[in-house]
Amino acid sequence: QVQLVESGGGLVQAGGSLRLSCAASGRTFTSYAMGWFRQAPGKEREFVAVITWSGANTHADSVKGRFTISRDNAKNTVYLQMNSLKPEDTAVYYCAAAARGLSVVAGNYDYWGQGTQVTVSS
Repeated sequence: QVQLVESGGGLVQAGGSLRLSCAASGRTFTSYAMGWFRQAPGKEREFVAVITWSGANTHADSVKGRFTISRDNAKNTVYLQMNSLKPEDTAVYYCAAAARGLSVVAGNYDYWGQGTQVTVSS
């Protein structure tokens, strides 16, 4: 079992920044690729970014150049630095862990956090 707890969400004006954190506990953190997804009201959950234990990563086109995923294996924590935020980034952001490695598909993730709300005002 892996437990994931997100933090760092909040209300920010357009153009502002937030950094989300996801603390993992349980099984070996480095065994999992760690991803961020988001879900806006009335929309399906969508991929944001993912990073492997070694640091290989990919980001959704909608956030490239604005968001950056990183991880600190010593702290069992993954981060999502979000800059130049837009109102359309408003969503609940979820952290997830995938044993099978880097994936952009939510169904390939084994464990999920409870989510943290990000609201961007215009």
